[in-house]
Amino acid sequence: TGFIDYERIKAVGPDRAAAEWLLRCGAKVRFRGFDQAIDATESCIMYRGFDHLEGLEHVEEIGFNKCIYIEDACLEHLSQIKTLQDSLKNMTVVSCGNVTDKGIIALHHLSDLPGVKDKDQTVDRLQTALPRLTVELDLA
Repeated sequence: TGFIDYERIKAVGPDRAAAEWLLRCGAKVRFRGFDQAIDATESCIMYRGFDHLEGLEHVEEIGFNKCIYIEDACLEHLSQIKTLQDSLKNMTVVSCGNVTDKGIIALHHLSDLPGVKDKDQTVDRLQTALPRLTVELDLA
C-alpha cells in the first residue's frame, strides 16, 4: 500500500491517484465540486505513500483518527506540500500515538496525543508559526 506508481499519477492525475491510494489503505475521500476531504480514520496509510498527496490543490480537510502508522515525518511531509498549504483549512489528529511535539507544528486540532508532553508551549509555537490557523486544544 505504500508503493507509489508515478506512471499512474501521470496517467490519471494526482486527485484520482491519491484517492485510489487512500481507498486501498482504508481511508475515505470526499469530492464535492472542487472541495475535497480525506478521512483516514483507522486506515493503514503511512509515510511511504505520502507522495500521492503531492499536487492535490483542493483538499480542505484531513482527519487522522486512530492511525497507528501516522508519525511526525508524515505531518512534516504534509506541511511541506505547497498545494496543501494553500488549500487546507482543517487538520485533525486524534489518538495517533506516534505523533510527538516534533510533528505537531503541522497540526490544527490537538486531542488525545500522549506523545505531546508540553501542549501549551507547543500550541504557542504553532500559533506563532501559523497565525492564520485557529488552534483548538482538547485537554480531556
